[in-house]
Amino acid sequence: MTKESPILLVMDDIFDALAHPIRRGILDRLRQRDGQTLSELERDQPVTRFGVMKHLGVLEGAHLIVTRKVGREKLHYLNPLPLQDVADRWISRFAAPFARTLSDLASVAEGRNDKMSNAAPKHVWETYIRATPDAVWAILTDDEKTPLWQHFNMTSRTEWRKDGAITFFVGDTPMIVGKVLEIEPPRRFVHSFSAQWSPDVAVDPASRVTWSLEPVGEGACKLTLTHDDFGGDTATSRAVGGGWPEALSRLKTLAETGEPFYIAAPGR
Repeated sequence: MTKESPILLVMDDIFDALAHPIRRGILDRLRQRDGQTLSELERDQPVTRFGVMKHLGVLEGAHLIVTRKVGREKLHYLNPLPLQDVADRWISRFAAPFARTLSDLASVAEGRNDKMSNAAPKHVWETYIRATPDAVWAILTDDEKTPLWQHFNMTSRTEWRKDGAITFFVGDTPMIVGKVLEIEPPRRFVHSFSAQWSPDVAVDPASRVTWSLEPVGEGACKLTLTHDDFGGDTATSRAVGGGWPEALSRLKTLAETGEPFYIAAPGR
């Protein structure tokens, strides 16, 4: 670990994890369908089950995947935030929107716009922040600071109590509406999520967003964001994968440096 940030991932961990083609293939499988078991991920692999387990251990150690127990099964989820950190380091903030647009165009041209399976989708992201849970909670639950960390510089209006309303705006237009389902300072915040930014997502049922904070060492914490309960493979479930990593990266930057950074919305 680096002297500057002893609990944060060093870039070597990420690049070492990506160096093996089997590990890259596992990440591709999870990109196509998140939340797979070991039995699913080991199918058609040129190594034994134990070998796949070792590769999964490397990926989990680099935080490129996260795991969750569901009943008796252990499910694996792609965690793109470390790769976002790599992009933030070597792609300038001015070039990032252009790089993202070109990547999207390449995906369309190469036919790689994979859709998720009919299984109920679920997104899980983890990131480590050099700030206490209380400090991150103070940002997360302050409507005045929402434009500093939310993507597209959204604002929010929240009734900070159970069953209170939560609404995210761009200008005066509601983009996301929901209700506070659970609030346990400074560890857990759960709210419903009903997208309103376009007609195709507005018809989707409300989904659920869970923020979890836990201390890691001294003066640092792990933030886990889970977005699930979509009610199937909906337009919302396919859309949110691009927005949350950016929002979490901006939240991390603000918590660690006290300085926000902005990324303009597409077309601006």
